[in-house]
Amino acid sequence: MTVDEYMKTIAILFFLSFSIPFTLQAQEPDSLPQGKLWSLKECIDYALANNLNVKRSEYAVESSEIELRQSNWNRLPSLNGSAAYGYSWGRGLDPVSNSFVSQEIKSSNLAANASLPLINGLSIHNTIRQNKKAYAASEFDLKDARNDVMLNVAGLFITVVFNKELVDNAQYQLASSQQQLDRTRKQVEAGALAKSEELNLDAQVAQNELTLVQQQNALVFSLLQLKQALQIPAPEPFDIEIPDVNPEDLILDQSSEEIFQIARGSMPDIRSAELRIESSAYAVKAARGNLYPRLNLVGSVNTNYSSSAATQFHPDGTFSYSTVPIGSVNGEGGASVYAMQPNGVFRDSYGPRDQFSDNIYRVLSVQLIIPIFNNFNSRATVQRSIITNKRAEIDAIEISNTLRQNVETAYNDAVAASKTYNAAMRQVSAREEAFRMMEQRQQAGAANSFEFQVSQNDLFQAQTDLARAKYDLIFKQKVLDFYQGKTLDY
Repeated sequence: MTVDEYMKTIAILFFLSFSIPFTLQAQEPDSLPQGKLWSLKECIDYALANNLNVKRSEYAVESSEIELRQSNWNRLPSLNGSAAYGYSWGRGLDPVSNSFVSQEIKSSNLAANASLPLINGLSIHNTIRQNKKAYAASEFDLKDARNDVMLNVAGLFITVVFNKELVDNAQYQLASSQQQLDRTRKQVEAGALAKSEELNLDAQVAQNELTLVQQQNALVFSLLQLKQALQIPAPEPFDIEIPDVNPEDLILDQSSEEIFQIARGSMPDIRSAELRIESSAYAVKAARGNLYPRLNLVGSVNTNYSSSAATQFHPDGTFSYSTVPIGSVNGEGGASVYAMQPNGVFRDSYGPRDQFSDNIYRVLSVQLIIPIFNNFNSRATVQRSIITNKRAEIDAIEISNTLRQNVETAYNDAVAASKTYNAAMRQVSAREEAFRMMEQRQQAGAANSFEFQVSQNDLFQAQTDLARAKYDLIFKQKVLDFYQGKTLDY
């Protein structure tokens, strides 16, 4: 397994070892710790404050909340107002008197309309319940997004920790070979050893120097990747705090099936998938509500004004009489009648305020809407919502299966990591003793430089394997604690 593959495998484990319990309240960008070592918790909090995926998920929660509020508001009456102003000329219909006149008319109209749903096949009620479940699911999606950020940062953090330990090992190896080279040079100068022994050790020192430079470069690159994940500029001083952990304190006391059953009730992606099923089921009921009759209470108020009615007649209390012919009989002159008309004057005093007040028109009605045929749009909506519900069920099954696979894999990996760690401990102990004896033999002239180099390289490889096995054991056991919902603190 390559170092990159190993890092991906144990990324999740490192986070669990040191970051729980965490508060999800993240740092603001201006709270950047200066002149200190960053702990994993500080890295996680800072990343949560700046990660774009987390912000996107937060906006998704806000959007779901708006949808929920809107579905509740749909129970309230709708109220709309309108206003219109017009200008006409020539022969036309007076909008106030409804008589034909030939003049310029300025008119305006004010109206208000309201509608209250009384019965709608429980469509609004089920939509509210649908959006409640969707809102709760979006909150679990936000938790899942935060977990992804935590795991990503933790993976980069463990890469730095691992590279730091490799740098320490490389420095120790270089110091050891340099000391051996210094002793060999003195022996060569004294004529006790051949010059080739010095040259071989000098080449080994050069190789160890190259290894140290490579490990230092890997450490710098891993620090850069972590800073980029935190969105910290590259020139900014930054280093991490190495946690103190002991893998021997960890105990595996649960079966994989027991851990899986506990994890099903705690993982946010599982809870989100379950809520999506419930939300889509209510969506089916809401869509079916559109197939039933709807009953609405409707009301409106209207009024208007016309400039043609702005002149109003004012009687003075007197009357005048006039003769008006009403017809003829057998060609003879028709009879006449007398008409009495009031006397008075016309004044321009019937303004907009008076007309708006006098022309108010009110309507209150009950509206029954029976869906008969609408190109099968409502039925298509029902069918689509049923398919969405079935897909949500499949997604939930898939997520549950993935969780079971992850738990079983983590469990088997933890068992295997424990065995690997114990074997690596024995290997390092044996290699250290072998290297100690090789140093003594080389100093006594009983071993050559090539044998010394082989022994030293074997020790360095054993120490590297032990470091890998150590973190592998710690984090693979800790992830099982995470699935069980235990409080993890170091």
